[in-house]
Amino acid sequence: MSAFHLTILTPEHTFFEGAADSLTFQTDDGLFGVLAGHQPEVVTLAEGMIRISSNGSIREAAGSDGFVTILPGNVTVILQSIEWPEDIDRHRAEEAKREAEEALRQRQSLREYTLARSMLARAMVRLRVSDQNRG
Repeated sequence: MSAFHLTILTPEHTFFEGAADSLTFQTDDGLFGVLAGHQPEVVTLAEGMIRISSNGSIREAAGSDGFVTILPGNVTVILQSIEWPEDIDRHRAEEAKREAEEALRQRQSLREYTLARSMLARAMVRLRVSDQNRG
């Protein structure tokens, strides 16, 4: 299988850099996959699981929303945060989930509601990715 160069960046650090056989991530319209030779494109990344296939192994991570730039032989992902399953603090994610659910029950502005919904989505992705790593 052909490979492409993949770089995943956050404001704090380079999360991944190297050859990848495929990249799969969540968009608002569903899952989006990238293979070598993909047509150039810029895609919006939604909060969700990011799957990287590299050298015959597959790793999944929990990522925030962001952007993916696809160029011939080179894919760059830019997002606010991303974590490998083993780096996820389950207790913190469970507490964030409870807090977000409580915030959604409260009367609030549209901005507060949108923020709480985003916090809940992030907590649920982190827990799902963490659960898959434990299984």
